[in-house]
Amino acid sequence: MTKERKVKKREIYDEEISNVITENDIRLFKSGIHYEIYKKLGAHPKRIDDQDGISFSVWAPNAQEISVIGDFNGWDIENNKMNPIGDSGIFELFIPGALIGQRYKYAIKTLNDEILHKSDPYANYSERRPGNASVVTDISNFNWSDNQWLKKRQKLDLKKKPMSIYEVHIGSWKKHRNRDEDGFYNYKEFAHSLTEYILDMGYTHVELMGIAEYPFDGSWGYQVTGYYAPTSRYGTPEDFMYLINYLHKNNIGVILDWVPAHFPKDEHGLAEFDGTCLYEYSDKRKGEHADWGTKVFDYEKPEVKNFLIANALFWIENFHIDGLRVDAVSSMLYLDYGRCGGEWIPNKYGGNQNLEAIEFFKHLNTIAIRRNPGIMMIAEESTAWPRVTDAAENDGLNFTFKWNMGWMHDFLEYMKLDPYFRKDNHNKMTFSMSYNHSEEYILVLSHDEVVHLKCSMINKMPGELEEKFKNLKVGYAFMFAHPGKKLLFMGQDFAQLREWSEERELDWYLLADEDHRHINNFVKALLKIYKKYSCMYELDRNPNGFKWINANDNYRSIFSFVRYSEGMQNSLLFVLNFTPVERPDYKVGVPEENTYRLILNSDDIEFGGKGEKRRRVYKAVKEDCDGYSYSIKYSLPAYGVAVFVFK
Repeated sequence: MTKERKVKKREIYDEEISNVITENDIRLFKSGIHYEIYKKLGAHPKRIDDQDGISFSVWAPNAQEISVIGDFNGWDIENNKMNPIGDSGIFELFIPGALIGQRYKYAIKTLNDEILHKSDPYANYSERRPGNASVVTDISNFNWSDNQWLKKRQKLDLKKKPMSIYEVHIGSWKKHRNRDEDGFYNYKEFAHSLTEYILDMGYTHVELMGIAEYPFDGSWGYQVTGYYAPTSRYGTPEDFMYLINYLHKNNIGVILDWVPAHFPKDEHGLAEFDGTCLYEYSDKRKGEHADWGTKVFDYEKPEVKNFLIANALFWIENFHIDGLRVDAVSSMLYLDYGRCGGEWIPNKYGGNQNLEAIEFFKHLNTIAIRRNPGIMMIAEESTAWPRVTDAAENDGLNFTFKWNMGWMHDFLEYMKLDPYFRKDNHNKMTFSMSYNHSEEYILVLSHDEVVHLKCSMINKMPGELEEKFKNLKVGYAFMFAHPGKKLLFMGQDFAQLREWSEERELDWYLLADEDHRHINNFVKALLKIYKKYSCMYELDRNPNGFKWINANDNYRSIFSFVRYSEGMQNSLLFVLNFTPVERPDYKVGVPEENTYRLILNSDDIEFGGKGEKRRRVYKAVKEDCDGYSYSIKYSLPAYGVAVFVFK
């Protein structure tokens, strides 16, 4: 510190003098292991000395003084000055008569005598934007009724269970046209409408974007100012609890997007919270993402790591969240992420790895899973960083799953091609199986792929509109057949034509059109098969769960392979044609002499096909094909998808 602090060091309060904070709380917090620090810091209803009121506590070690300002004191900076607790950096104050529902902020006097008006980093509720004051609330009284789900979750082996995730942005899923300018569904309304759709389609999980409070709609919730507060756009914290509870009662898991990588520079937020770089690195070469215009958390500080780790546990343990999808992991792991030479600082070994971020992930994931068996931690990691989903003791990051961004990029590049050129890019669809065993993957077609002029999924496809629909069907079939859990962004399962925008609802009217209904029916059929047959998910990472029949039929752009379960029962044979050329005499090798029953045919009328009558049962004959002694013959339509089950 270049400037001498102007406040005198005070002796630490003992437990009888302090309203809330104990010496043990301070010790744990300064060690970065106070996993329920949110129960002490922030604003909490208390009864002290026979008086009801609110206890306020905030960490701001470089402040000269702090006042609580709010509805209870006319926002007067002189009325309620907080007491520093020794040299802990924590200030606290009990205000008798302050009430739940009242707005407040912290007025922080910096070492330079500036006054900053800051929202509470640990607040559980905020006023609706554009306001940004914190709101006193109590989240401890919700009557949960999802105990059966939580008990079942504890015993789950997630890696051997089906997981089909529906990624959704609440504010633009559906809107009320005549309610107000935003038209947002309340959390409770959304719960019922979403659950009806999820149950009809057959997804197992939802992933919610943009839940922690954020000021700017256009950030979609990825620039957070209120890490401990569900956004007030859609209702109260209790309303959000209702949403989670309702989904669980309908056997639907819930994943939240979580953003520990960076935060915005909004004046009321975490940036330079006490007049210094408190939550962020002080050196801009580590502390700012220039491309995003945001600050980077300082993972060296125990109190900052504690803020984030406790926050992850807060959502899991207080809101019953089943998993966190951790955003922008790569930006945390690499010191040179988004930076040119001279714009970043090497670590002590001269490398580009952020050593404290690596330690942070190991700590975060290990403690979250240990305290909450059955939850999942998911990494959005876009590079080939090794052992993302391996255990910390094996020098892994201990994530449960990793988004397979490599598969996604190769898949989309292939699907965009005119079918004539696909024969020269066949390896884009086969390459992912060369590294599939290296991590526990989720295959993703997320919101990021249908914004910023990237086109909607249907409009990425080549050809006229009729051909686009056929391409999309065979593409989705490949995704569901490929090893790995699944994620689709809302609107993709009925071929939304327009790019996604947070400003408008999905184009649900498209379901009145038969082409869009056919896509929706097809995705629904894929989801049903995915959940019904254990070969589709039991051995995702195990090489024994997948076997190519023919990975090299590039001239015809046809892929054939088998998915196996642990017991080798009800295995599935997939044949996928990525060209507009019909193959009426198509012969495919099969792994054994058996009966092969057709369970999915993209040419069926319900999927927009011709509906030609064809056999449903095929007996393997002893004729060599694709390196196998047995084969079956099948009339494969243009852009045809055929799935056969055999025991």
